Amino acid sequence: MSSSVFSRTSFRELLRRFRRNRRASAALEFALVAPVFFALLFAIIETALMFFANQVLETVTQDSARMIFTGQAQQASTTQAQFATYVCSQIPALFDCNSVFIDVESSASASGVNINSCTDASGNFVSPQYSPGGAGDVVVVQLCYKWPIFVTGLGYNIANLPGSKRLLRASAAFKNEPY
Repeated sequence: MSSSVFSRTSFRELLRRFRRNRRASAALEFALVAPVFFALLFAIIETALMFFANQVLETVTQDSARMIFTGQAQQASTTQAQFATYVCSQIPALFDCNSVFIDVESSASASGVNINSCTDASGNFVSPQYSPGGAGDVVVVQLCYKWPIFVTGLGYNIANLPGSKRLLRASAAFKNEPY
């Protein structure tokens, strides 16, 4: 008997035995599916956490803007640093307060308000403005935060800033009350 015939029959026999043996099939199937499953699971968790953080930032923005809306900041002559401290007192542990961009701009009319971007072309924060306006002025309060993104593999990358970060932005536009 030639060795090529023997190797073909032994290979066929080995393949036939492998198909009949089901002892490790579940482990093998899990090993094939697990990486994709866990990548999808972590991507879903990260996306949900990012949306939750954005909603928290929206709430903090609305609560902080109320101080300007009611005239409390203007009557107390609140400075930019004092307003930032007030905003930071409302921010939960989810954010690093030193990394929150706070911008307050005002105008006598809605058409005069100029909403600037939080970041420049390189993804760095620009210098924030602080102009709470007077009674009856239109004001836009804007908070921005660079949220870190960890699950960027397998073609799922929601980062829109360099360094695997996503810009979260929340704003409140209103007309100051007559105080």
